[in-house]
Amino acid sequence: MRKLMVTTFLSLDGVMQAPGGPDEDRDGGFGHGGWGAPHFDEQFVKVMETLVERGEALLLGRRTYEIFAASWPKAGPDDVIGAKLNSMPKYVASRTLDQVTWQNSTLLTGAVPEAVAELKRGEGGEIQVHGSGDLLQTLVAHDLVDEFHLVVCPVLLGSGKRLFGDGTIPAGLQLAGSTSTATGVVISTYRRAGKVEYGVMEVGD
Repeated sequence: MRKLMVTTFLSLDGVMQAPGGPDEDRDGGFGHGGWGAPHFDEQFVKVMETLVERGEALLLGRRTYEIFAASWPKAGPDDVIGAKLNSMPKYVASRTLDQVTWQNSTLLTGAVPEAVAELKRGEGGEIQVHGSGDLLQTLVAHDLVDEFHLVVCPVLLGSGKRLFGDGTIPAGLQLAGSTSTATGVVISTYRRAGKVEYGVMEVGD
């Protein structure tokens, strides 16, 4: 069974919408696009290089696919992340695209939950999801994510799309690692760890 790992940029209040630029995603009149970019320093890039190198396939939603396909093919030969993303197999979930032109890209067919479950049953290593907010809601609602790699930036936005929406299935998680950067970004890895456990907080005997 292949592992599916999600990497998401989040504000401290849980917003994942448009961290990379003002026009990345203006849905709902969102006016804070680009909130993550000022926090991406050299240390952060090194962490992301290590993370992306682990992957053996990409799974992307339509909007993130179009952003990546327009930019990463322009990366120079010494760009570690660009070289990896350009070369690895890419699977795109979209209801509107009828073709994908970025090298090694394939459009998923049929219902997304079933198509992703089939990918996970196939041969190969880690499948990585980057961005892809709408797709993530489907993956979380169908309990298809094995590992969350959360990149939390020290900002509060107050509104915008959030990673864990109303369809989130209750689940236990285990903290597998955490690091921080000089710009205040906290990068934490959580793995699925069974069901939610419950108890009672009591004072004294």
